[in-house]
Amino acid sequence: MNSIAVCIVEDMDDIRSGLEKIIREAPDLLLLGSFRSSEEAIQEIPRLQPDVVVMDINLPGMNGIECIGKLAGQCRHTQFTMFTIYENNEAVFDALAAGASGYLLKNTPPAKIVEALHELHSGGSPMSAHIARKVVASFKKNTASNAAGVLSPREQEVLEALAKGLLYKEIAAKLGISTGTVRQHIHKIYDKLHVQNRTEALNRVYGKH
Repeated sequence: MNSIAVCIVEDMDDIRSGLEKIIREAPDLLLLGSFRSSEEAIQEIPRLQPDVVVMDINLPGMNGIECIGKLAGQCRHTQFTMFTIYENNEAVFDALAAGASGYLLKNTPPAKIVEALHELHSGGSPMSAHIARKVVASFKKNTASNAAGVLSPREQEVLEALAKGLLYKEIAAKLGISTGTVRQHIHKIYDKLHVQNRTEALNRVYGKH
């Protein structure tokens, strides 16, 4: 298995050093770069084209959500996860809308961070448990107005599982269906919601309208 190439954007020296240590000690992660600001990241990350970027929100100058918005178009194969102390709904949905696929709190244990980076690279949407509950609560609140009559009950179940950050094989096991069937459901969800990917689908249902 090839190493997953990772970049960090974090202005706090102790937190950035801690993340660097976690990534360097993981045998299948490769640290490509570590930056203190959005401005540095925008200068270097398009050249590096990492698999994954771990992004703080509260950065000096341009914030992390804006930075992802700038980078996403230049790094089409890069997955972004927020790494932050903020757990309010607005920050979560703004991050998803900008192009983030994961949302982790800074108190996440090191082993969980490594696991989350693997999930992100494999197509999952890793989120801290508390954040996932917020997203699911929003799903339950908004589904009636946003998805009722558009998605079938099974498709709503699949989308809710995606929002929890489950991988395709985990969704298949949870719902008692094959991974191929999961992929078919997801393809239909994208078609019905007129979106191209998971992030757009989640934002269409959970985000601001």
